[in-house]
Amino acid sequence: MSFTGSEDHSISLTEAAHLTENYRNSVSTGATIAHYFGKDAINAILAQEDCVGIRIYYGLKDDGEKQLVICGVKANNDDLYQGELAERSILCPSNCPANNPLNT
Repeated sequence: MSFTGSEDHSISLTEAAHLTENYRNSVSTGATIAHYFGKDAINAILAQEDCVGIRIYYGLKDDGEKQLVICGVKANNDDLYQGELAERSILCPSNCPANNPLNT
């Protein structure tokens, strides 16, 4: 499969709220429900030569804490794993936004 960077990933708020509610209902109170990455990290990944998008891998730290690893992706579906990578997201909880349809 070839990528263009223009794939449609849109989702309605109703659908997104349903998905996040399903997840919140499947985990214990206090479990990680979201990860924050600053735009500089995302832009650095996207600015790489031949990058048409990002891929997000699930990760697990040695202490069991969930984490995400982000890398750029080329049009031919290959990861730009030797370029910019992002991790060390800021977790919710404890850094959560005000209540909204995605988190309550």
